[in-house]
Amino acid sequence: MSALLAGKTALVLGVANRWSIAWAIAQAFQREGAHLILTYQGERQRLTVEELAGELDGAECFSCDVTQEAELTALRSRLEATGKPLDVLVHSIAFANREDLSRPFVETSRDGFALAHDVSAYSLVSVSRTVAPLMSSGGSIMTLTYLGAQRVVTNYNVMGVAKAALEASVRYLAADLGAQGIRVNGISAGPIKTASARGIKDFSSVLDAVASRAPLKRNCEPGEVADTAVFLASDLGRGVTGNVLYVDAGFQIMGL
Repeated sequence: MSALLAGKTALVLGVANRWSIAWAIAQAFQREGAHLILTYQGERQRLTVEELAGELDGAECFSCDVTQEAELTALRSRLEATGKPLDVLVHSIAFANREDLSRPFVETSRDGFALAHDVSAYSLVSVSRTVAPLMSSGGSIMTLTYLGAQRVVTNYNVMGVAKAALEASVRYLAADLGAQGIRVNGISAGPIKTASARGIKDFSSVLDAVASRAPLKRNCEPGEVADTAVFLASDLGRGVTGNVLYVDAGFQIMGL
């Protein structure tokens, strides 16, 4: 059986360390034959991402701060220089000030609100605009979201509102880019122990609550999210666009 992503080139944004969902996706993509390009922001992340890329056969690393247009332009130039069309974009980037996650949403600062939306939602728009011209044979764009975009999750606060904007952006981008054969989707993963998740107050209680109430009676795993990303990146997902796929052990279907 041939690899699902053989011959495809995938750009993965958001690999922070080996516990990040983006890293699990990168590993699954390589397993299925994709050529990987990872990005990092600044020197602090460079060494970590380059070390991880060393575990992926032939993977490349490019610098990119998604809040800076000049860096997005430079990223596009470096991608063009590879001489290969881009087939897949994975957007796994989100950020909010810790203080805006630890206090009531009504107390969110104006600057904090803008920052969370710029990094967590608008970056999908700007990166998609950057790479869409390189998807000459069509492609798959995907982002990572969370149930807090649809429901109030205690202590998720401004990030939940930013994720709601992200999910709306998925739909609008899917409508804009569909004529070019580019599909845009979101994966709504259940709570997973990542470095960013530790910034959410009482996160361990969220894990416990989901495990007790989800139909599968457990939390989801990074590998399950990664396999869903493989489906969306491959020809198996060729008819899916503008959707948010839940990978959360079924927790999203439950009521009181």
